[in-house]
Amino acid sequence: VTIIANLELKKQQLVLPKNALREAFRISHAIAEVTNVSSSARQPYVGVSAFAHKAGLHASAIKIDPSLYQHEDPASVGNDMRMLVSDMAGRASIELKSQELGVDLGGDKELIGRIVDRVKEMESRGFTFEAADASFELLVHEEVNGKRPSFFTIEHWLTTVERAEDQSILTKAEVTVTALGKKIICTGIGNGPVNAFDNALRTGLKQLYPELEVLELTDYKVRILEGRLGTGAITRVLVETTDGKGEWNTVGVHENVIAASAMALEDALTFGLLRQGRKPE
Repeated sequence: VTIIANLELKKQQLVLPKNALREAFRISHAIAEVTNVSSSARQPYVGVSAFAHKAGLHASAIKIDPSLYQHEDPASVGNDMRMLVSDMAGRASIELKSQELGVDLGGDKELIGRIVDRVKEMESRGFTFEAADASFELLVHEEVNGKRPSFFTIEHWLTTVERAEDQSILTKAEVTVTALGKKIICTGIGNGPVNAFDNALRTGLKQLYPELEVLELTDYKVRILEGRLGTGAITRVLVETTDGKGEWNTVGVHENVIAASAMALEDALTFGLLRQGRKPE
């Protein structure tokens, strides 16, 4: 893909039929799905981060003229420009990222300032929004509307891990949630506490939100943020979820890995229901 794109875009050599190069991103990722090989986010032209931008002044220039920091138009290969949100984010970064996610902040300086401050404060506690667009979008909705989009409230949860005499491991989770005015106690088992928690939560909520049936957790990453504290360190969890039509990422941070996972999973299901067209409570 890189060679073909370089020949066509840099050398103006016609290699493919006219406009066929615009399918490069879609075809590249379709092949990755079929072959079950993860595509590199940094792959030239067709990587999801090939046209990613970060930092305040950089974003300000992009807002004026994207070509100032892009060697080619992302659309020429079917890709899109991405804005990364981090503690380096300025007003321009936040505004552009919100537009990318379909949220118009209307140039409201006070609102944008609140979001910038919120992002920086949360990232100082270990959150990251560079790889968690869905959690960032929920944060923006919260600041715009005065409350976070919500379909359910997790009231209580309990996980247990037992080792039987035959050395088998049994992991259970019990989750109490309130949704649509109803209190539901749901249970689940899994190959670990987080998997059991996820199964329990989905089992209970699918009674009220059958749309959750199509949601699937596709990736789960854990990072220890303060290694010097060993097992008592702050933990960051990143979760990737899909509904078969697209993927989104959410983040949770806590001293307890299960609590951090619960935060990320709650965001994942909330965002998934928004994608399905559900209106928050």
